[in-house]
Amino acid sequence: MIYLSIGSNLNSKFGNRFDNITKAVSLLKNKKIKIKKISNFFETPSYPNKKNPKFINIIIEIEYNLKPEYLLKEIFVVERKMDRKRNLKNAPRTCDIDIIDFKGQILNNKRLNIPHPKAHLRNFVLYPLNDINSNWKHPIINKKIDFLIKKLNFEKRNEITRMKESVIINL
Repeated sequence: MIYLSIGSNLNSKFGNRFDNITKAVSLLKNKKIKIKKISNFFETPSYPNKKNPKFINIIIEIEYNLKPEYLLKEIFVVERKMDRKRNLKNAPRTCDIDIIDFKGQILNNKRLNIPHPKAHLRNFVLYPLNDINSNWKHPIINKKIDFLIKKLNFEKRNEITRMKESVIINL
C-alpha cells in the first residue's frame, strides 16, 4: 500500500482549500496513479504558527508501479500546477503532498525519506490514515495506528476536526 498526505491552507485559482485538495487528487489521477481510497477531510491548526490559516488534510491510498523517486517527481509536478511555493519552511501553501508510506519500504537519502519521518507524530496524518486503514502499522516503529494516535498529546488529539465534506471524484 502507498499512502499520500495532501493538505492545503490557502485559496488558489482552483478555489478554496477543499477545491485545492480535490484538484490535486484529480491531477494525480491524470498521472496514471490509481486512487484506491480517500479519507474524509480533517482540519487542524497550522503548524508551527497557529496564526496562519487552518489546514485541511486527507490521506489517499494509491497504486503506483514505479520507484518512489519517480512518484516524488510526479508529486512535484502536481504541486507546481497547484502553484505551490517553496519559499519558507512551514509557510502557508495551496498544496502540500507527502509520501507517508510506500509499500512498507524504508528509504533515507537526500531527496526522500520513507516512511515520512514525522508521520507518527502528526494528527493530520494519523487520523485520516486511520479513516481508510485502521490496521496500518508504522514500518520502522512497528506499532499500529491506534497505538500511535493514543501516544499523541491531549492537545494534538483534540485540535483535529473531521469535516463533513469529502473529495468527490470517480475512482
